[in-house]
Amino acid sequence: MTPSFALHIADADLEPEPLDPGQIVSGAPEVSGKVVWESPDGRQVRGIWQITPGVVTDTEADELFVVISGSATVEVEGGATLRVGPGDMAVLRADDRTTWTVHETLRKAYAITL
Repeated sequence: MTPSFALHIADADLEPEPLDPGQIVSGAPEVSGKVVWESPDGRQVRGIWQITPGVVTDTEADELFVVISGSATVEVEGGATLRVGPGDMAVLRADDRTTWTVHETLRKAYAITL
């Protein structure tokens, strides 16, 4: 069992994560992240994720996230358009098809259920 811990999200070191070139709509966004906790069965994941400016598409998992820095507009196909920035919390649903327009490098803390 992982012990309890605290982490300063803004200063956390992140590792580069590959971004499928087919997801890039415009710009040259780069993604990095860090998983800080995962359930033994792998169905729950907690971590930090960052993306630099650009436009990308994605298919989401059930996710709750809080933006630490930066800003983006997240368009959910057939649904809402979310404008998020520092201090904002958002919920995405499994299989939401999204388009992320990242205005300023966005860093978020997330909790995903698979």
